[in-house]
Amino acid sequence: MPSDDPFDSSILPPARQGSVVALGNFDGVHLGHGAVLRTALTQAQQKGGGVQALTFEPHPRFLFQKDEAPFLLTPPDMKARLLKEVGADEVVVLPFTPAFAALSAEDFVKHVLLETYAPAHVVVGFDFVFGAARTGNCALLRDLLASHGIGLSEVPPWKDTRGQVVSSTRVREALRRGDPLLARQLLGRPFAIEGKVLHGDKRGQEIGFPTANIDMGPFIRPLFGVYAAKVRHAGDEEAKPAVVNIGVRPTVDGSRELMEAHILDFDQDIYGQNWSIELWAFMRPEKKFPDLEALKVQIAKDAAEAHRFSGL
Repeated sequence: MPSDDPFDSSILPPARQGSVVALGNFDGVHLGHGAVLRTALTQAQQKGGGVQALTFEPHPRFLFQKDEAPFLLTPPDMKARLLKEVGADEVVVLPFTPAFAALSAEDFVKHVLLETYAPAHVVVGFDFVFGAARTGNCALLRDLLASHGIGLSEVPPWKDTRGQVVSSTRVREALRRGDPLLARQLLGRPFAIEGKVLHGDKRGQEIGFPTANIDMGPFIRPLFGVYAAKVRHAGDEEAKPAVVNIGVRPTVDGSRELMEAHILDFDQDIYGQNWSIELWAFMRPEKKFPDLEALKVQIAKDAAEAHRFSGL
């Protein structure tokens, strides 16, 4: 039911009106999300307008499950870039505050969609829900929009080759059990963690395997262990093979979560630069070695094995 409490629409970011709106959280921007954006693009071509992706930040789970472990597949900047790559002309980030979360489904449509963005058409995924306590669904959204002469396209589930529905949850589950191959198939691209290369304690350099250290921040933690990976400097097309450790480095630290990438056949100072680490294959679990020499021997084996994946 609509609320009598006034909603301060000034918190909403300004954007053009009259676009075809693709509405959703879009964490991961996986193949199912791509289907939503393609449907919006088709509608926009028919109506002669642009595609506007409306998404939410922070992710609603940050508000309702504050103690949850990091789970994001795509932080805001990365998500916006990927949405544009799959068809959005404009990405509008709606602030998911407690006041916003308290909007009824009817008030969300009235204040956010109709009054602020005035869409020519709306596109959502089959499982889209909205409004306080997630009381709004596709059927209600269709009725509310229809009363204003606005159509709704509900995109059916996108299924993988095994007939299972592609979802952000399945991507997270694949990563948490160390299956970057399945994650890649669901995303339509390798899962990547992006961040600034930080100074570390130089242990890798001391044993002949210098590493680029990246704080994983809000990104989901894939299964701790060693991965064959490809890395690239932000904005570069060329990817370089690497062996990556994700975890707490039990041999030398054992407490702080970190991603360390040893870039194969590479010797440049990249501290302070933004790099992307793409996970391609899980090679082994993280392990505590008796000393640094034993660790050095194993890293050499890991690097040799990672070379096998460099042609992927």
